[in-house]
Amino acid sequence: MSKICAICGKKPVAGRTIVRRGMAKKKGGVGQKITGITPRRFLPNLKTIHALINGVPKKVRVCVKCLKAGKVVKAV
Repeated sequence: MSKICAICGKKPVAGRTIVRRGMAKKKGGVGQKITGITPRRFLPNLKTIHALINGVPKKVRVCVKCLKAGKVVKAV
């Protein structure tokens, strides 16, 4: 099952984690050095809900931002 919101189309975004060592200059050190960069994915906060799509209850994956905004009508 794909990690895409059924309402707004929000999907995973690529990024990086950066590992640093050393003390920051403003704390009295010589500065931080980057020791490693690792790829990662930022995933949307999806929830599987029963929603009314064209008057028919269906199971859809929707991001929490759309749920809070009221863009989805939940099935009873």
